Amino acid sequence: MGQIIQFVSKSERERLRLIQEARAIYDSIFPPADPSGDSSSGANARQSERGNLA
Repeated sequence: MGQIIQFVSKSERERLRLIQEARAIYDSIFPPADPSGDSSSGANARQSERGNLA
């Protein structure tokens, strides 16, 4: 019952979707430098941000 629901406008959701799509395109063209997936680089931070934005 103590949860807070935050309103996200349609334009903000669209902006976030476009950013996510652009990141996916960028990653497909320029794959991460560490293919093992063990890196603690910005790519992992971006992934965690993506989960929190939706």
